[in-house]
Amino acid sequence: MKRNILYIAFLLMVSSLWAEPFFTHVKVNNIRTLQVRVADNPLAIPVIELGSDQLVRISFDEMSYEPKSYTYALVHCNADWTRSSLSEVDYLEGFANGTIDNYAFSSNTTTLYVHYQFDVPNDDLKLKVSGNYAVIIAQDNDFTKPVAVACFSVVQSRVTVKGSVRGNTDRELAGRYQQVDFEVETSGYEVRDPFTELKVTVQQNRRWDNAVINLTPTYTSSNVQSYTNNRRLIFEGGNQYRSVDFSSEYTYGSGIDRITFDRTFYHVWLFPSEIRAGRGVEQGYDANGQFLVNRQRSNDVDVEADYMWVHFAVPMSEPYFNGTLCLLGQLFSNQIDEQSRMVYDFAQKAYVKSLFLKQGGYNFQYLFVEKDAKSGTLQPVEGSYWQTENEYAIYVYHRPWGERYDKLVAVKLVSQ
Repeated sequence: MKRNILYIAFLLMVSSLWAEPFFTHVKVNNIRTLQVRVADNPLAIPVIELGSDQLVRISFDEMSYEPKSYTYALVHCNADWTRSSLSEVDYLEGFANGTIDNYAFSSNTTTLYVHYQFDVPNDDLKLKVSGNYAVIIAQDNDFTKPVAVACFSVVQSRVTVKGSVRGNTDRELAGRYQQVDFEVETSGYEVRDPFTELKVTVQQNRRWDNAVINLTPTYTSSNVQSYTNNRRLIFEGGNQYRSVDFSSEYTYGSGIDRITFDRTFYHVWLFPSEIRAGRGVEQGYDANGQFLVNRQRSNDVDVEADYMWVHFAVPMSEPYFNGTLCLLGQLFSNQIDEQSRMVYDFAQKAYVKSLFLKQGGYNFQYLFVEKDAKSGTLQPVEGSYWQTENEYAIYVYHRPWGERYDKLVAVKLVSQ
């Protein structure tokens, strides 16, 4: 009965916001390091196969040393991440809401916190249909004021996707851009009208600002839907991600000038970031914007990794007057907002940002965003090159005529 009352209250809250798309983000200052990942594969995109033994692991830290009462509720979403019209009984077995009772206190850290973790599916919740899911996290069952949202997808593979990335585009030949081409083979799976039934989303490195949604085929045949030479699928190549690794307080990783301790916090001072535009693509491996929590010589990084202030700086003689710089990467769930925006310091003559981050390795880039724009460009600071290695995720959704939700029937990763 208590679960039902909580879920009804949650539905009332969600109903008033159902038109707004869900996305992974933290909504309060005391929650840090929200992670949504496939269990045992932290760098994989948060997608699991329906009916498999795969789990989505959701974790976060609460910056105190007193356990709080956190609960979650699960919502099924459309392809555009708005709430679908399915009811709870349509998309799961068990309970759509539950208590997050798996927590542990930080150990041997200068900053005290409590680490919370739970999996989906779990003993109280089994998923019945494919598609997108949003997990709403609240304190003291107050879903009118959620503290975080965690999003993942469940695929039931029914079609085959074959894709590629090339530097020859309609804009330039082997220049700054990459063209994504792919085909969706529907042999053995009925799609009557691919132009109205299929919805396709393409993401570059899990970014949303430049994601392409609602793609229609360039041409179609009975079993193959082709998405080739589509100008919407031309992306900036960008550059390899920058990296910082402060998994040790004593051994400086790449890009770190020094690490200091002010008797309260550790401070990681990065070397000023150089402008890479015009210098060619950076060589080396990156994780396409992801991060990994880590502390050297630790037995349990979830509770033994410390928090440190990390100081970023991009020297410039004067600020931009038509926009600003943002830090791009999974450390902000790739969102462009006040949290990711940098500020210009006239004394230092640089764009600066200080972040309170959990120890580990982080990928990031500097994205220029014009005033009032919803997407950005990497070209002014990072440069853009067709040879850059990028990861493109292709999501294929299917809603047959008369159905009430978008089935996720394929997810394919392609790289340059």
